[in-house]
Amino acid sequence: MESKNITILIADDEPDVLEFVQYNLQKEGFIVLTAPNGQKAIDMAKKYLPQLIILDIMMPELDGMQACRELVALPEMKDTIIVFLTARSEEFTQVMALDLGADDYITKPIRPRLLVSKIKSLLRRFQKTETSEDEETLIAIADLVIDKNTYTLKMNGHPIELPRKEFALLYLLASRPGRVFTREEILNKVWGTDVIVNDRTIDVHIRKLREKLGKGYIKTLKGIGYKFRAK
Repeated sequence: MESKNITILIADDEPDVLEFVQYNLQKEGFIVLTAPNGQKAIDMAKKYLPQLIILDIMMPELDGMQACRELVALPEMKDTIIVFLTARSEEFTQVMALDLGADDYITKPIRPRLLVSKIKSLLRRFQKTETSEDEETLIAIADLVIDKNTYTLKMNGHPIELPRKEFALLYLLASRPGRVFTREEILNKVWGTDVIVNDRTIDVHIRKLREKLGKGYIKTLKGIGYKFRAK
């Protein structure tokens, strides 16, 4: 992985934190941008299109949660990795952050080696996904068309907006209709082995997909997992 071509944006309202994280990432060869709040982070993300964004939660003007919600909704940010770096360690806060579409959640105090290791791992996984040549990118099944190249979903010709993790979950299930995916498989393939996610996160994403698609597409196998079935 060539870190010298990777741009990372850090948003935190504590100047000392910004300086510390920036220093450690620049040592690894990353291009590092900084923002003092969530709104500035969004503005800079639109301008510079970083490959990875690190967000604090408690920030003025716009907090990290709202900033994440707005970032994942931007088409130009569909491939951007989002990581929370915050002092808040409550489980419900971590679940909320991942439900919003974040790719990882790291708690302060900052351990530089762990932070750098996690960021490199996330970037490797992202690059591996991007360069997979043999993977099917377009799924047309029943009245759905799912296009992984553009991260778009259409039902009966009408577009449906999905956050990145919802899209990834739907794409996984629809890629093998009738096949049962266990919860462990879903966690590993959609969130990765480096991210700690509980079962509630999967349930929330399944519920949101059913709200948008209807209940006939995704079947629950109690105690096992889920499978996709055409209506």
